Amino acid sequence: MAIIITDECINCGACEPECPNTAIYEGADDWRYADGTDLDGKVVLPNGKEVDANETQEPVSDEIYFIVADKCTECKGFHDEPQCAAVCPVDCCVPDEDHVETEEELLGKQAFMHKK
Repeated sequence: MAIIITDECINCGACEPECPNTAIYEGADDWRYADGTDLDGKVVLPNGKEVDANETQEPVSDEIYFIVADKCTECKGFHDEPQCAAVCPVDCCVPDEDHVETEEELLGKQAFMHKK
């Protein structure tokens, strides 16, 4: 499952540079699927959603750091544990029960985003 940042977030920013998928953004920041990945142009995500990886997307939150679930792999393929949760000083990076994925799905998503 993806990780979510709860509203206990103190906006310290410790999590953002730790994400190997560039799935974490500061509140109110626009984001792109291409950010920090090998995705480019029109792509079909592993979940079947068609997107333009270079197109700017609306922020998930206007107030606190947020994680884009479509880009979060819980650091599978990079680390043994989610790095955002490991560095969060207030323990607000927690499993997102609305985005449950198997380890196989997470590794597939990681391979899809980082083809090189």
